Amino acid sequence: QNNDFLRNTVHRHEPPVTAQPIRILAEDEEVVVVDKPSSLPVHPCGRFRHNTVIFILGKEHGLRELHTLHRLDRMTSGVLMFAKTAAVSKRIDEQVRQRQLEKEYVCRVVGEFPEHEVLCEEPILVVSYKVGVCRVDPKGKPCQTLFRRLSYNGSSSVVRCLPRTGRTHQIRVHLQFLGHPIVNDPIYNMAAWGPHRGKGGKIGKTDEELLKALVEEHRSKQSLEVLGIGEEDLNSAPESKDCGNSGDCTTSAEADAVNGSSCPAEDEKDPERSDLEAFPLNSDVNLETLDKDKELSLCGNQDGQTGEKGWEEKDPLCVECRTSRRDPSPKELVMFLHALRYKGADFEYCSSMPEWATEHWQE
Repeated sequence: QNNDFLRNTVHRHEPPVTAQPIRILAEDEEVVVVDKPSSLPVHPCGRFRHNTVIFILGKEHGLRELHTLHRLDRMTSGVLMFAKTAAVSKRIDEQVRQRQLEKEYVCRVVGEFPEHEVLCEEPILVVSYKVGVCRVDPKGKPCQTLFRRLSYNGSSSVVRCLPRTGRTHQIRVHLQFLGHPIVNDPIYNMAAWGPHRGKGGKIGKTDEELLKALVEEHRSKQSLEVLGIGEEDLNSAPESKDCGNSGDCTTSAEADAVNGSSCPAEDEKDPERSDLEAFPLNSDVNLETLDKDKELSLCGNQDGQTGEKGWEEKDPLCVECRTSRRDPSPKELVMFLHALRYKGADFEYCSSMPEWATEHWQE
């Protein structure tokens, strides 16, 4: 009725991320360059809001209104650049569009990678924007990645990757096609791809069967959040594989759009990314209210029990939940793919080599 006041509360949990801090590599009046940890998405997307690079830089470092110049997939670590002004963003974005930006990645892959340089030019097709899965297919978009082995420790190889194009998951898909997927890739090194793990593009499944197998494999491991989805997403309406929008194309994974364009089908900016569903950035959680609710929960619950025992029946981090969630191990929050260097016409930024990329490293 008129003058009624309605309030809606959404109960949402962000998936866990690493506690490794975001390290600032360089900062001046034009740009901010950081070393992004694995497991952190670049911007609010899907079920992530607080646990994102953009949110943390604003809250912990006072860096706000940053312009994203390129994106990294949530599980990819390494050099990430932001412009402080629209003018700088436009200048560097033009270099990106003209392919004047050199990108160098390093990864650890299964088996003994060839000693000679390997150029992979297999076209890549997006299987699902919602889950964030791609594969090699003649109907896909043209791609080119140059690989060079740096070391081999008897079971896995460290490989230098130079993507010449910027397709979704380009490096990971090309390595899978070559028969050397990233050691701990939670998508492209899974049993769902068949006995050969997708080597040579041989999968033996339809796209629908592949997606179902991937989801079931992660569901059995209680790791659906790796795919950027939850149980509630699986019951939603089916997605459209065609993305004909020129502006707002939202899905449930993270995006690699540049300067406001969030349509993955039309974007070509970074080879390790997926798709976007943005959350508003102007609604803060009332921490004082949460603290009071927690105090009340410590004193009692719906069954009339009091004391600490009643609190233990709930999720200790949520005053609403009674279900406990599996805490992932540090290994599950890291993928061995790292953006090592970004170089433009008038800049070059590098990060240090990850520990897992050293020559004699053993898991």
